[in-house]
Amino acid sequence: MTSHNSESVPESLIEKLLKDESTGGILLVIVAIIAIMLANSSFSHLYEGFLNVPVQVRIAELNLEKPLVLWINDGLMAIFFFLVGLEIKREVMIGHLSEPSQVVLPAVAAVAGIAAPALIYAWLNYGNEIAIRGWAIPSATDIAFALGVFSLFKTRVPVSLKLFLLSVAIFDDLGAIIIIALFYSSELSIASLAVAACGVVVLGILNYLKVRRQAAYLLVGVVIWTAVLKSGVHATLAGFVIALFIPLSLKNEDGHPMLPHLEHTLHPWVAFLILPLFAFANAGVNLEGVSMDALTNSVTLGIALGLVVGKQIGIFAICAIVIKLGLAKLPQGSSWLQFYAVSILCGIGFTMSLFIGTLAFEGLPAEYLTQVKLGVLIGSIVSAVLAAGLLMMSKAAPVEQAA
Repeated sequence: MTSHNSESVPESLIEKLLKDESTGGILLVIVAIIAIMLANSSFSHLYEGFLNVPVQVRIAELNLEKPLVLWINDGLMAIFFFLVGLEIKREVMIGHLSEPSQVVLPAVAAVAGIAAPALIYAWLNYGNEIAIRGWAIPSATDIAFALGVFSLFKTRVPVSLKLFLLSVAIFDDLGAIIIIALFYSSELSIASLAVAACGVVVLGILNYLKVRRQAAYLLVGVVIWTAVLKSGVHATLAGFVIALFIPLSLKNEDGHPMLPHLEHTLHPWVAFLILPLFAFANAGVNLEGVSMDALTNSVTLGIALGLVVGKQIGIFAICAIVIKLGLAKLPQGSSWLQFYAVSILCGIGFTMSLFIGTLAFEGLPAEYLTQVKLGVLIGSIVSAVLAAGLLMMSKAAPVEQAA
């Protein structure tokens, strides 16, 4: 009788939505559409006003004052990268990236999927000292959006392709972290970096002493994030570094293995609040006065072609070579058409591409960010539609193998 209780129906529906990977991707699309509509409506001033609300945190001499959009990009996205770090550590230590044979194909796919789009962008923007700063924008993959599209066809594709897509995304995120650290950091403050380094040492000591208090790691993590924010290195990188020092199997004070517990707790917050809020804050491109020049600009074209053409050619070509050489195998139960469709699916850059775009053209005229948004939206939408069309054409996978 309890299963028919009026209170149990909405609860089970919410649980189903939270577990359904397509929900996160669909939510990102809805939020992005709302942002674009607001940015092009009579309420655009309210949208801009919301993003530029000044937020200040001050403790003694420490003063952090930024508009809300930068708190989202520097603060909340650090939590996203913290979750990415937790997932990478778990997958490498005990997951499906713990065996060398499982690493080869997604690793080479990610490298090619970063390099090929970057080369296309660089070719179209060669000689332009400002535009060339955006070379890494089309190299990113939005795993939430990509999985959302993929999940719409989960009865037609084998689970092995889902694991391949997840693995590529993990290596892709790692590549994005390295790119941000090396190419999108400003003038460095040695004093702030020293404080951050001391914080990392403290995390190492907590780990070595098997401290079970979860709050201790997180409190030190806040200090590291603050120091990195002041150092000139992008603050989101602090989230990734902190995650590497979270114990994998050590149980916290509540008896839960610490890393999986944090990962499980944070996932819905990241998927259903942080990423949608980031998309809302960064996808709102004002189309008023946008001309053909803006659509055919080398920045817009470089990003769109990098995502649509560079991703699929880079990933599919290198993987085909590796498979033909016998160094790896086509994911079990999949066809070449399905594999090609997933290669195209990696061209959905969206939140990650927008994020790198905000770093690449930070402090420059707004027209560059408009071109970034146009290129990312066009490239991501075209990649999603092409991949969806090919997956619909592909032969359905056996029920027991479906993702």
